Amino acid sequence: MSISIRPVRTDRDLKRFIKLPWSIYRGDPNWVPPLIADQKTLLSRERNPFFHHASVEYFLAFQGQSLVGRIAAIHDPSYIEFQGESVGFFGFFESIDDQSVADALFGAALEWLAGKGVAVMRGPTNPSTNDTLGLLVDAFDKPPVVMMPYNPSYYPRLFEAGGLTKAKDLYAYWAAEDIPIDRLDRFVELLKKRHRITVRPINLKKLDSEIELIKSVYNDAWDKNWGFVPWTDEELNHLGADLKPVADPGMVLIAYKDDDVAGFSLSLPDFYQALIHVRSGRLFPFGILKLLYWRRKITQVRVLAMGIRHKYRNLGLDALFYHGTFRYAETKGQQRFECSWILEDNTAMRATMKKRGGSIYKTYRMFEMPVG
Repeated sequence: MSISIRPVRTDRDLKRFIKLPWSIYRGDPNWVPPLIADQKTLLSRERNPFFHHASVEYFLAFQGQSLVGRIAAIHDPSYIEFQGESVGFFGFFESIDDQSVADALFGAALEWLAGKGVAVMRGPTNPSTNDTLGLLVDAFDKPPVVMMPYNPSYYPRLFEAGGLTKAKDLYAYWAAEDIPIDRLDRFVELLKKRHRITVRPINLKKLDSEIELIKSVYNDAWDKNWGFVPWTDEELNHLGADLKPVADPGMVLIAYKDDDVAGFSLSLPDFYQALIHVRSGRLFPFGILKLLYWRRKITQVRVLAMGIRHKYRNLGLDALFYHGTFRYAETKGQQRFECSWILEDNTAMRATMKKRGGSIYKTYRMFEMPVG
């Protein structure tokens, strides 16, 4: 049966775009259904500040009258200007296990991006490199942790047969469960004293000023990273508002060298351990009760981001952040840690993870192909 591709034009189209994963992942116990309200905001050209400087087109794939796939084509001039490369993106890919459907979706995204004049299509990004990104290519028997993607095991085959090739791998590390925290206590105190370092939790009552501190570190620490593009003030404030309900201040740490901000670490309780039980994607009427119940049973943490300003590297701040996070998480009964994601060529961070007893347990891959 022939495949037809249609752009999303109506509210009904957008609703079908959002709801398609419930069909694709039906019966998959490892899939964590997103909250529908959050997806509406994420995809909204008006409410998501990323789309105030980027443009997007959403596409639906049909076999006859049956909806069988979706994709987004994304053009971000800010990325092109900052990174100096002619790249457009695709994201929000979902498809049944049918190569003709995947090919039609990739073709629609390529055609749209060709109209924007870019040379390469890369993804998946949902919708940007500051959001969830990458395609899971192994460890399909494990659910994702908070703010990490998940997909069926046949997706890598659809990508490769569709002409996409590897651009970069992103690794998720599982920290050793027998981390000798007690042995680190004295070392950490000596490190703080030697370099005149203090570490404190974020103050959510002064979130606006705290976000400014984090932004100053983020844009310094990541400026040379592959795929990096600076947050706008609007995007950072939007992220702060999103994270505030699920963040634990004891896991968002800010470090100072004397009186100068030196770095920050952002970890989150693995909220997906609770969200996986809200299969409808809706909080009301019963989803909120399930969420509140299972939230008390969270046992895992994701170490999501760690940034250290260039001039303060090699002082051992990473050890201070890990120690502070692990120590605090212990008090909450959360003793398992995923550190993600780490670029395959980030040798310094990978060496740190190895030194701490961490091991790679998931691989996420960014793919790309020429446009035109």
